[in-house]
Amino acid sequence: MDSVSQIALGSALAIATLGRRTAVWKAALWGAVAGTLPDLDVLIDHGNALANMVNHRGNSHSLLYLFLLAPLLGWGIARLHGEGAHWRRWWLAMALVLVTHPILDWFTIYGTQLLRPFSTEAYGLGSVFVIDPLYTLPLLIGVGIALCRKSFAGLRANQIGLALSSLYLAWGVLAQQHVIGIAQACLAAQRIAAQQLLVTPTPLNTLLWRVVALDDTHYWEGYYSVFDTDREMTWTRHDRGTDLQAQHLPQAPAIAQLARFADGFVKLEQQGDALYLSDLRMGSEGRYSFRFRLGSLAEIAAGQAGAEQQALDFPVREALVELWHRIWHKPG
Repeated sequence: MDSVSQIALGSALAIATLGRRTAVWKAALWGAVAGTLPDLDVLIDHGNALANMVNHRGNSHSLLYLFLLAPLLGWGIARLHGEGAHWRRWWLAMALVLVTHPILDWFTIYGTQLLRPFSTEAYGLGSVFVIDPLYTLPLLIGVGIALCRKSFAGLRANQIGLALSSLYLAWGVLAQQHVIGIAQACLAAQRIAAQQLLVTPTPLNTLLWRVVALDDTHYWEGYYSVFDTDREMTWTRHDRGTDLQAQHLPQAPAIAQLARFADGFVKLEQQGDALYLSDLRMGSEGRYSFRFRLGSLAEIAAGQAGAEQQALDFPVREALVELWHRIWHKPG
C-alpha cells in the first residue's frame, strides 16, 4: 500500500495496543515510524530499474525479520521515554505494526516476499488497489480523533477506524471472488482457453475490476463493475510476444526475471528497433505502470540488454473520469 496508508495503519495499531499506558501522541508517532520502516528499502539501488522493482518488498518485508526486530525496537522506545514498565506492551505494539505492513501489502497485486529467507516467492492477492481512500480515510479519521480527544472516546474512535478499514479489506476479497466466478464463466462460455486469470481493482476503488486472462500466446483484457446488471464480459485480445520472448530470452535475462516476479503476466513487444517489456498486472493496455526498454536489437544481440523504466505519459484526469463512468455504465 501507499505510505500514507501504512503510516495511518501503524499509528492506529500502536494507539489501540498501548491504550492509556502512554501518551497518544507517542503511540501515534512511533506507530507511524515503524509503519514506514519496511519501505525504506526503496533507497537501495540494485543496479537497474527492473532489479529495484523485483527486490522491493524483499528482506525488509520478511515476516520473520520484522518479528525479530520488534522486541529491540519496543525496548528502545520504552527506554527512551522512561516507560520500562511497559516495554512488553511496546514490544507487542511494534510487532503488530511491523508485521501488518507486509500483510497489508499482500492484499495488493505488486508482490511481497513474506517468507524470506526461506522463499523469494512474491505474494500478491490483488484485492485492493495500492492507493484506496476508502481504506485509508477511516484510519486517518480515527487517529485524528484519538490525538484531539485524549479520552476513552478518542480511543474508541481509533478502534472504529481500524474496524472499518479491516471490513473494507474483507469486502475487497469478497468482491474479487465474485468477479473471478463471473470471469471464469464468461471465458468458458466464449471458449477462451485461459491458463491463468488475474482479477484486480481499478485505481482508487473496489467497484470496477480489471480481468486479465492468459492463453498460450495472447492475453485477454476485460472489465466488470459490481453494478453491472448482467454477468457478461467483453474481451479484447492482445499479443504477449511469446515468440519474441523465446528468441531473446538468452540475451535478455530481464525477461525471465520479470516473468518470474509477475507470475507470467508479462508481454514483450518490438517498437521500431527496440524491445519493451511490460508487467501486465498493473495498469491497462497502453498504460502499464512498469514498462521497461530492454535496448535495441543490436544491443540485445551483443549481450548489452538493459532495463530502463519508461515514464507513464497519459491524461490521468481523463482516465479517472473514464473509469468512474464505467463503474456506473456498461458500454453498449
